[in-house]
Amino acid sequence: MDKQAMREEAERLMREAMTRKGVTVKQGDTRIMATCGKCGAQNKVSAPKGTTRVQYACKECGVKQMAL
Repeated sequence: MDKQAMREEAERLMREAMTRKGVTVKQGDTRIMATCGKCGAQNKVSAPKGTTRVQYACKECGVKQMAL
């Protein structure tokens, strides 16, 4: 299967699942890959839906920061 065929198959399966009401689709939290301003370590930050800034502490050095 090429990519287009796989996309169409996935869309078809989603439509069928939605018509059967067996699957509920909901939005979850946003995952942000933030870089520490002090040590440069990568941090995964979870942001609730609707928020623009999230406070987090770096996993390496512990400095508290804000992520966009």
